Amino acid sequence: MKAFFIFKLASGFKYEILLIGSFLILLTGLPIAIVIALADGMSFSSSPTGLYTGPADPSNTYAFGNCTWWAYHERKLNNDIIPTTWGNANTWAIRAKADGYVVDNIPSVGAIMQTSIGPLGHVAYVTNVNLASNTWTISEMNALGFDIVDNKTLPISQSSAYNFIHDKASK
Repeated sequence: MKAFFIFKLASGFKYEILLIGSFLILLTGLPIAIVIALADGMSFSSSPTGLYTGPADPSNTYAFGNCTWWAYHERKLNNDIIPTTWGNANTWAIRAKADGYVVDNIPSVGAIMQTSIGPLGHVAYVTNVNLASNTWTISEMNALGFDIVDNKTLPISQSSAYNFIHDKASK
């Protein structure tokens, strides 16, 4: 037998719940990049590219629209597949190191930038390191909003605040 629960709410109460719920969604949906920037006191330039419109990837079991999905996707596009078992972004550096990947504070093209700042952390794919301008650039998803892909250029001086997951260590 199925049980159904019906809650009859007064219209004023419904409005308050809707208002509070909307506020909580907005609050928890604040872009992680802004939270990171405020927390680190750093500056960055951002270039949104929009929503992802490419093909689906059944091998990518990370949650679509999130930074972990994008980091896996970018590594796979460059023939450097990583495990799908690293969990939320805040656990990636620890799990990558346990899986034999090199983890340090030095950005390099193809590395995954990782931070534990925010409720679930954040990861992004390093697309460029420019020593002449002392900057590094990342491609990321879900920093400006769900499923939004953008690129950010950050100063090299800020790289020590992040972990970078490289290829597996040579044996």
